[in-house]
Amino acid sequence: MRLKDCWTYIRSDLYRITGKDHITLFSLIREGFFDIGFRFMFWFRLQRLPAPFNLLPRLICRTMSLRHHIDIERETEIGYGFKIMHGGPIVINVSAKIGNNVNIGQFSTIGSLSLNAATIGNNVYIGPSVCIVENVHIGNNVTIGDDCKIQNNVSVYDNVHLEN
Repeated sequence: MRLKDCWTYIRSDLYRITGKDHITLFSLIREGFFDIGFRFMFWFRLQRLPAPFNLLPRLICRTMSLRHHIDIERETEIGYGFKIMHGGPIVINVSAKIGNNVNIGQFSTIGSLSLNAATIGNNVYIGPSVCIVENVHIGNNVTIGDDCKIQNNVSVYDNVHLEN
């Protein structure tokens, strides 16, 4: 990933938090200091840079992962505007594919034992304590309420609201 692409991802993540199109250095530092989810995603995005430039971001991201219990492998495909609410803990499998503008709540898991995790569309809200396991397809504009369990070859189509 090029630095310009990386910056676009970081700007979209920050936009999801602040709602402001114009990003200043002050807003970047403020949100990076106060919002654990944004701070993790900032370093997660930077660790996708080419080899010599990603060593420090990889170290910082790994340290934050251990400290805040946010387990997202760097090869995981995550779209623009990803937001981790309340700073984790969350687990996302490396084979998951996550679309744009997705919110994920604390204590949530997107996992798989066979490297066939979920595919999540755009504009999806995943509430706290949600568990999505094994080959699940979630469409666009879906809301998944707290403490839902979705597993094994399930497709959730567009504009659906799931509750426990």
